[in-house]
Amino acid sequence: MSAPTQTAPAPAVAPSPRMTARQKLVLTLLLGAQFMIAVDFSILNVALPVVGEGLGFSLSHLQWIATAFALAAAGFTLLFGRVADLVGRKRLFLAGMAVLGASSLLGGLATSPEVLLVARVLQGLATAAVTPAGLALLATAFKEGPLRERALGLNGALMSAGFTAGAILGGLLTDLLSWRWAFFVNVPVAALVLVLAPSVITDSRPDRRPRLDVPGAATVTGGLLLLVYGLTQAGETGWGAPATLAALLSGAALLVAFRFVEKRAAAPLVPLHILKRRTVIWGNAAGLIAFVTETSLVFLLTLYLQEVLGYSPLATGLAFGVLGLGTVIGGTLGGRAVGRLGNRTTIVVGGAVQAVATLALVALGASGAWIWLLLTATFVGGVGNMLVIVGFMVTATSGLPDEEQGLATGLATMTQQVGITLGIPVMSAIATARMGGASGRGAVLSGVSTAVLVNALLVAAGSALAALFLAPRRPRDRADA
Repeated sequence: MSAPTQTAPAPAVAPSPRMTARQKLVLTLLLGAQFMIAVDFSILNVALPVVGEGLGFSLSHLQWIATAFALAAAGFTLLFGRVADLVGRKRLFLAGMAVLGASSLLGGLATSPEVLLVARVLQGLATAAVTPAGLALLATAFKEGPLRERALGLNGALMSAGFTAGAILGGLLTDLLSWRWAFFVNVPVAALVLVLAPSVITDSRPDRRPRLDVPGAATVTGGLLLLVYGLTQAGETGWGAPATLAALLSGAALLVAFRFVEKRAAAPLVPLHILKRRTVIWGNAAGLIAFVTETSLVFLLTLYLQEVLGYSPLATGLAFGVLGLGTVIGGTLGGRAVGRLGNRTTIVVGGAVQAVATLALVALGASGAWIWLLLTATFVGGVGNMLVIVGFMVTATSGLPDEEQGLATGLATMTQQVGITLGIPVMSAIATARMGGASGRGAVLSGVSTAVLVNALLVAAGSALAALFLAPRRPRDRADA
């Protein structure tokens, strides 16, 4: 009688790594700060007419309340990402939060347009400091792998949800209290972070202190400022206006000059070997398209809801709550999707979902019954958009040593903020061109539909580019996800 066959024991499944209590506290603190930053991008959008009436802004100058913030936030992000490596990310993060709290208090107490604009510029500078420093602290607090992907996924979800929540919160505060509370709400949050962060967050910086590349900083900051200014002017005065063309051409020239400056710099602001990494180039390209399209879609649908369906600012903000829910769900799923499918597949699938959902919005009509299509499509599109953003964040910051995380996250943050700033004037210019100077519900609906179609095609193009040019990364085994 033969001996019984011995069955080989099944291989042990490695447990999923868990966050420590300290890591959870760090995550909560940093995500809270990043969420507040995202809220500031949009919290005043639905309140702009009320702010203008309260402080005496003319209609033509009203857009500067948003533009002053966007210029500073987008123009100085890359510079502050490098400064974080020089002076310490924790130190810059805390300094930025202090400036954010003080500038928010100043904005809430403003009694003239000039004071309000100064407060908005300071808020933008604080955002340019806090966002890359906070993201670098988040990345270095978790080793590359499942925990970092989960943390970056939650960060991306809250950043995108914060943009939507800002519209809702702005409508609520303006209707129930005053537009000034759109500023004041930041003050206690900033104070809480400043109290807790020093003892909770561990600083990170390179072993060797790098030098600041002043010529590189001047050319890239000047180029970004002029480029963003030109894009915002295009939405207001048209693409052919002399001031628009001069700003866009000058900005492009400075960014080209920046590349040549970096070739000759002893300690370049952006080492060219980083810009040659496929993950950095195409990861940031995917992120740029994701932020351009989703944030500008909120603007287009605001026009639709208010000008076509006749919604109030508060009702408009509440309608975007469904989009916010979709982004939160997409962000929580994003880290798992990256772990199981890989970066490229997550970006491609998320982009395809967002493109299809956005394309469905072209069918919107002038009847209030179409709100159900809007709510469904924005929810599904929000999930897809967040899959792209999480994939972008992980792709653009992976495979780099800790001493370059400040730079990598600075690039990723610059992409995010330029995308948020760039999308609205571009889509506004498309919608305005389609309207051809006409007014009324029909003209607005026609302009919005055309811009939404371009938006959907842009998302589809971004998904296709990621599929073609992003190198596939093998997903981890299920046991490691």
